[in-house]
Amino acid sequence: MSLNQSSDHNRRIVLASRPKGAPANDNFRLEQSDIPKPAEGEVLLRTVFLSLDPYMRGRMSDAASYAEPVAIDEVMVGGTVNRVIESRLDGFAEGDWVLSYTCGWQDYALSDGTMLVNLGKNPPQPSLALGLLGMPGFTAYMGLLDIGAPQKGETLVVAAATGPVGATVGQIGKIKGCHVVGVAGGNKKCDFAVEELGFDACIDHYAEDFDQQLAAACPDGIDVYFENVGGKVLDGVLPLLNTSARIPVCGLVSQYNATNLPEGPDRLGLLMGTILTRRLKVQGFIIFDDYGHRYDEFYQQMSDWYAKGKVKYREQVVEGLEQAPEAFAGMLEGKNFGKLVVRVGEDS
Repeated sequence: MSLNQSSDHNRRIVLASRPKGAPANDNFRLEQSDIPKPAEGEVLLRTVFLSLDPYMRGRMSDAASYAEPVAIDEVMVGGTVNRVIESRLDGFAEGDWVLSYTCGWQDYALSDGTMLVNLGKNPPQPSLALGLLGMPGFTAYMGLLDIGAPQKGETLVVAAATGPVGATVGQIGKIKGCHVVGVAGGNKKCDFAVEELGFDACIDHYAEDFDQQLAAACPDGIDVYFENVGGKVLDGVLPLLNTSARIPVCGLVSQYNATNLPEGPDRLGLLMGTILTRRLKVQGFIIFDDYGHRYDEFYQQMSDWYAKGKVKYREQVVEGLEQAPEAFAGMLEGKNFGKLVVRVGEDS
């Protein structure tokens, strides 16, 4: 055990204050507490990997949303991959790897089995459970296939194309026979989307002629737009949408740190008019609330695609729990490249 994990105390990062705009280091606080002891029906877990995801920014706010906000002075939420240290719960044994959605940003936590998945003794790549085989992959799979319903020969556009959701969306689109156009920040990410992930094209959203490049890459219009970003990307997509186009709304990362409404003309009338005249389907979704009962279906199919090399996966690992706040803030600015995880402790 290393990476500053101790068998004597628990490090945890709590929400110290609610951010106004972009989160900063002083919105978090690193604390020490006692390592809890499991009661009957509980397991003690040690965190090895922590997932960092955009939805966490919403949980830092006390605005009404689909989930309760993190309370001030409470541990930040987040998916984790852990080892079982001590078990008093049937179905879990010391040494098992598990996926948890209740532990959050800390070294140790107790679980009564709620939202806890046993990954066995020797999963080949445990952190996959936080990315391709976890919430991001599941989000891509259900959002695209159930809401987007892509058909062979259609054009699919996906924003944040090299992130863990967008990269998976685009690759599933290629499996389904679509013309896939990604949108990403910078030439390096766009080259990766085309050369490594197999997208047909990728447009840099920083380009001054972004709208023109996007239109040239979608000569037959857009049939499915997988929305992760909002903002100027949506502005470029909107006039290219075909009749009966589908828009799964997964996230709006460009707005997460906003403190007021976007500048410029009111786009709502244009958006609603386009929805009406082109008969668009626009649907938001919360992955486990709406599709939790289909996780096994997803897991089997995605595992098969990954094993056969049909879907590729990129991961960026940050070392050390104390690095989580800075890495999280950078992710919201698009500084990560692939699925962002924090290695909190060693494997054994």
